[in-house]
Amino acid sequence: MDPHLLAQSDSPFHALLGITMAEWREGHAVLHCRALPQHANRGGIVHGGVMLALLDQVNAFAGLFCATPGHRRSAVTLDLDARFTAPGRIGALLVAEGRLVTAGRAVFFARGEVRDEDGTLLAFGGSTHRFRPGSHDPEGVPG
Repeated sequence: MDPHLLAQSDSPFHALLGITMAEWREGHAVLHCRALPQHANRGGIVHGGVMLALLDQVNAFAGLFCATPGHRRSAVTLDLDARFTAPGRIGALLVAEGRLVTAGRAVFFARGEVRDEDGTLLAFGGSTHRFRPGSHDPEGVPG
């Protein structure tokens, strides 16, 4: 992946959870996270908060692509809903895919899914994000 895009996707939160950017282009993003023992809930499956974090991040990235070197785009999440459809196994690779639904000057809407490496749908949901100042422009802001 382009070093400029990798730099934009890097964050301490991603490092904490083990989230990596696998793919990113206009209106689309894919994140990976290997489900490790620290991601488990008391029942021994992936905690729903991990899948919510993946949905939040992948949906936001779907609306924030910026190809301008040295620039970035950012937003805050206004709303996030999710449905859990299957338990996530510890040891599985979680694959989150987000797509931009529509965007205006101030907000954008996205929807995403989290699957395991076998393609089993684990969670899906939609979100609303507000662009931070200057980020509605695809050129982004210096940063």
